Amino acid sequence: MRPFTAQATYRQGPYREPVIGLPAIARMWEDERTGPDEVFHLTSEIVAVEGDTAVARLEVRYGDRVPQEYRDLWIMRFAEDGRCVSFEEWPFWPTPSTADPAAES
Repeated sequence: MRPFTAQATYRQGPYREPVIGLPAIARMWEDERTGPDEVFHLTSEIVAVEGDTAVARLEVRYGDRVPQEYRDLWIMRFAEDGRCVSFEEWPFWPTPSTADPAAES
């Protein structure tokens, strides 16, 4: 079973234009990753569910030595059959802390 409906929308950020439909979502995913063997670790927890809408908090780490990481909120709306109708990401990347002396060098 496919995780998205045929005309699902996928928004990569709150101000980004949505990617619409399975073929376009698949192309976007392929364009975003480094390849089928890309190493990443993902942890998640459900924050809220109401009706057909859910929110999850995630932490994503890419690579064996974790050169890139971010935290993300996902807002998802589901069809009656459980497939995703709309998906919206709210990604957050780490920023240097002003209290961290190493951040000033």
